[in-house]
Amino acid sequence: MFIDGPSQPAHRRWIEDLCALDTRFQWRPQDPTEPGIFGAMNLGFALATNPETWLLFWGSDDWAASPQVFEKMVKVLQAAWSRGGDPDLLVATGRYVKPTDAVAITTSTLGRRSVFRWSHSFRRSLFLGSTPPHQASLIGPGARQYLARYTAGFRLSADLDYFLQLSRWPNLEVECIDLELVHMQSGGVSGRESRRRFHEVRLAYTRAFGWLWWLPYGLRYAQRLGSILKQ
Repeated sequence: MFIDGPSQPAHRRWIEDLCALDTRFQWRPQDPTEPGIFGAMNLGFALATNPETWLLFWGSDDWAASPQVFEKMVKVLQAAWSRGGDPDLLVATGRYVKPTDAVAITTSTLGRRSVFRWSHSFRRSLFLGSTPPHQASLIGPGARQYLARYTAGFRLSADLDYFLQLSRWPNLEVECIDLELVHMQSGGVSGRESRRRFHEVRLAYTRAFGWLWWLPYGLRYAQRLGSILKQ
């Protein structure tokens, strides 16, 4: 499902042609009252009416890490079901890429990995500063029963807030897998609006942990700095 914002006519035609050629693809115009990437993702939540649907949100600057990643994710789910598990959230890994020209998927330079560091429980892991990359996180039917919408007012960090609020449910079943699912182009809007991003991250941690917000906040950026230095 493509959620299309105010695209240029040529880009809109590309989506329309693709959906006409392959009926597995559909598209919807984005609600202008909910702009931004998380407004588009909220429409995706609303359109997921099938109780067996899994959601994975990608933007136009995200790509599959390999042609086989979706097949591998399906096998992970099937393996979980075969052993009696029923994960609500499936978290893989991603990697940032630095495009050297317009054909980013074939000419980009691989950057740092984005990995969720598990520490005994989902909420504890979040408190210790780790965050799942939403582009590498499959949201299952169980997770959507708890929470099926990003909070209004967050323009850059609604995904962090979503995971923090979701972690309030102690029975949430999260499975982390060592699979590089997605390549994400660096230098997006979040990187260009640092002050707003820092404010929203602090707000998300305050909503989740109250006056202890400063601890996950500091650990989050310490981990990111460490990841950059390891490159």
